Amino acid sequence: MNIKNVVVVGGGMMGNALAQVFASNPDLHVTLKTRALRDDRWDMINNNLDIMISRGAATEEEKAAIISRIHFEVDEAKAYTDADFIIECAPEVMETKQDLFCTIEKYCSDKCILATNSSVMSCTEIGSKCVHPERVVGAHFWNPGHLIPLVEVIKSDVTEEWVIEETMELMTVCGKKPVYCKKDVPGFVANRLQHALWREAFYMVENGIADAKTVDDACKYGPGLRWPVMGPMENSDLVSIQLSKNIHDYILPHLADNHEPSKCLAEMLERGDNGFKTGKGWQEWTPEEILAAVKEDVDAFRDHGLVCKLISTGKRTE
Repeated sequence: MNIKNVVVVGGGMMGNALAQVFASNPDLHVTLKTRALRDDRWDMINNNLDIMISRGAATEEEKAAIISRIHFEVDEAKAYTDADFIIECAPEVMETKQDLFCTIEKYCSDKCILATNSSVMSCTEIGSKCVHPERVVGAHFWNPGHLIPLVEVIKSDVTEEWVIEETMELMTVCGKKPVYCKKDVPGFVANRLQHALWREAFYMVENGIADAKTVDDACKYGPGLRWPVMGPMENSDLVSIQLSKNIHDYILPHLADNHEPSKCLAEMLERGDNGFKTGKGWQEWTPEEILAAVKEDVDAFRDHGLVCKLISTGKRTE
């Protein structure tokens, strides 16, 4: 691998998580480019690592090694000049990301890869103002970036093949599971799948087929338990292509195919219902229920994420 110096731009939740991920590889030097050197700049990384240590997913020695490989920098020339791979975690504003890459190009080499961590925006459009848009690539980490293995590597309309290959290899050597999205389409791979399911879930509630909690329980206690070990394509092969076709011949005409958001979403917003923020959305929530739900979900999600991390690093807890 030709990448040695990695720069993460942005000191928020994702930026800190990504810096931690790259610094887990002893062959990489990591710079976290921020606008200011805040006194609390190490807090997020320390907290992430301390939780991992408490779950047996890291050691104190590994924490010290990771921190030793991360350098905070505010000066643009110092941050970008020697970089081999730069990934931005800037706000989801197209002009902000475009201007950032234009600024970075003033300092970095022509062979430096410019990656965007955008979860929704076109990497083709983000790189459209660059002198060398062919070295711009999407690299979408799923939150929390230091736990979830998935990274979507997205080819823009002009990204060169060597950029894809280097990016895929970088993610792999850092313990991630990169997936290659060959076309720069809205939602990439995983969000398209996720929101196809959301569309059907909203449709069922909107049409009185099931209530919101039932839909959630059906996902949590059925296919949600299968997905970590068997994806839809594997499952189709398992049950047979013939059965897959037979089922789709029957069921597809009955599934949601709307191209507009569920009318329930607009109706709830008109009433001032905005989920946890207001105590009512698809379901009603008391402040105590919200706190309990968030804690339960975060704990379960964090433990599952740590299991994925343990699997990817070959570690196990008793």
